[in-house]
Amino acid sequence: MNPKDIPQHPPKDLPQQAPQEPSQQLPLVGNDELRRWSQALAGIARTGLAFTKNGYERERFEEVLHVAADMAAVLSGGWGPNRFVEEWMKSVGEGIAGYVTPKVAVGAVVSNENGEILLIQRADSGIWLYPTGWADVGYSPSEIVVKEVEEETGIICEVQRPIAIHDGMRRGFTTVPMYSLVFLCRAVGGQLTPHPLECADLGFFGPNNLPAKMTGNEWWLEHAFASINDETTPFLFDPPRNPPWG
Repeated sequence: MNPKDIPQHPPKDLPQQAPQEPSQQLPLVGNDELRRWSQALAGIARTGLAFTKNGYERERFEEVLHVAADMAAVLSGGWGPNRFVEEWMKSVGEGIAGYVTPKVAVGAVVSNENGEILLIQRADSGIWLYPTGWADVGYSPSEIVVKEVEEETGIICEVQRPIAIHDGMRRGFTTVPMYSLVFLCRAVGGQLTPHPLECADLGFFGPNNLPAKMTGNEWWLEHAFASINDETTPFLFDPPRNPPWG
């Protein structure tokens, strides 16, 4: 055969090679993101275990749960994978009762007559933060605020309005899925009395005499003082990612 007779392009019936896309370097992620992914996988698996009646699906959900536990164990530095699986399995129920959702905490930005903010030093970590606690069944969020502030600090407060809602894991101040509802309050009575088990210290602080060891203050503190001084401060929340599950 004459070389000139050889086709210079592949026959139409052969698969064409897809054009190569330029390589993209994936962004590095930290432990907080990995921990969030682990908890998200565990939540999906536990919800699936609560609803499925199919044995094959149950095996797959259990496998996903163990993968999530392996991730969580590497990040915890303490618990082993089996311990995570055991704890997670305790929350698996039937039907709607088994639907896994984040826990809810309620926080309070409490001001005094001098425009200072009430902060507590947590006994377990030594970190300074506004009063906050888990939501209790049987109370509205604003009722929990009043109860938590008085229990933790001895201060009686009046709730004015909600000012923020945060995803605790995205903000990096919790290792469990949690939403934090934050209310602006005003101190109307009581006296500073730290809870003997929960508070190492407490007090009212202005923007120029804040304690050194605080957490997350780069994103909530300015908004807190702005809310204390201005009733028109916008509501603070975590904007959605695009896509949300990214």
